[in-house]
Amino acid sequence: MRQFIADRVLSVPPSGIRRFFDISATMDDVISLGIGEPDFVTPPPIVQAGIASLEAGETHYTSNSGTVELRRAISDYLKRLYSIDYNPDNEILVTVGVSEALYLIMTALLNPGDEVIVPQPCFGAYTAEVTFATGVPVIIDTSPARDFQVTGEEIEAAITPRTKAILIGYPNNPTGAIMTREGLAEIAAIAEKHDLIVISDEIYDRLIYGVEHTHFATLDNMRERTVVLGGFSKSHAMTGWRLGYAVGPALLIDAMRKIHQYTIMSAPTTAQIAVATMLPNAEDAVALMRTEYDRRRKLIVSGFNSLGLTCFEPRGAFYCFPNIGAAGMDETAFAETLLSEERVAVVPGSAFGASGVGYVRACYATSYDKIEEALERIHRFMQRHG
Repeated sequence: MRQFIADRVLSVPPSGIRRFFDISATMDDVISLGIGEPDFVTPPPIVQAGIASLEAGETHYTSNSGTVELRRAISDYLKRLYSIDYNPDNEILVTVGVSEALYLIMTALLNPGDEVIVPQPCFGAYTAEVTFATGVPVIIDTSPARDFQVTGEEIEAAITPRTKAILIGYPNNPTGAIMTREGLAEIAAIAEKHDLIVISDEIYDRLIYGVEHTHFATLDNMRERTVVLGGFSKSHAMTGWRLGYAVGPALLIDAMRKIHQYTIMSAPTTAQIAVATMLPNAEDAVALMRTEYDRRRKLIVSGFNSLGLTCFEPRGAFYCFPNIGAAGMDETAFAETLLSEERVAVVPGSAFGASGVGYVRACYATSYDKIEEALERIHRFMQRHG
């Protein structure tokens, strides 16, 4: 029988994040610092609005674009946060999480062989979706020496006649890095100079600590060449609700909508109604979660550093990215052995690209007490292996 699976699909490895999640799910007494999921529940006003919508029988398809009420709510939300105005009629698309939005923009943009510049370490889906859309990811490695920030100079050096877009994700998964407004402005200038589209994944925009987030499309001349991906999974503890959005120029959003309507139809109705109804009422809950994540961030970073697993200070998201060289093993062996011996799950940094070699990702979206216990277990582990 012929090999029927497409070469581009075979070329992409399975998710390294899910591998360790699946292994740890079969074990007892595991403290998971692996999966990037809040341990909080969705804010009660949103939950109650979802329940009310189900009881009212609102269980049918919505518009392909998402309900007009939710699109208006997202427009108001972004205007309030970043003073940017998107037209709910043609510049906002509601998606099944940011993951679908990423798939849609890559499929809408790329012809076979088109190149997308992708700084790493990064969420593994970035390079995978470029490949699935018949594009070519062009990797730029970042490092803790520059706080995992990519520079405009590095991006410009990677541009070729086939380059079509730049894909960035800040606050960053897996490092927790943020980009300064000045650094983002460098990227914006390069994109304008070379007539490139920027895709900015800003799913962690509300989870930042002591700094201010810059919505990429607010930079000079960027609104008409930027698609910003956002959602509520992380900031509002709604991972299971599967609700995200894309905002950008009408021409690009229209192309994404065309693919969305043939592939998905519409995002989950209950989630759309719940968020549209109660989004402004969840702000106190978001602030409380962010404050608690900050407390955990300080604990886990100081803990890793005290164990000789050096970690730069993450200023966004809910991940840290310690260097595990002091353990005397590579990142995969470290993660496997730590899980086996001490029942602590982390993700090898190489799951996020070659520049993640020698690191692991640890998520602090679990309770303070569990992080303390995890650090005790890692301490025992390092006494044997460090």
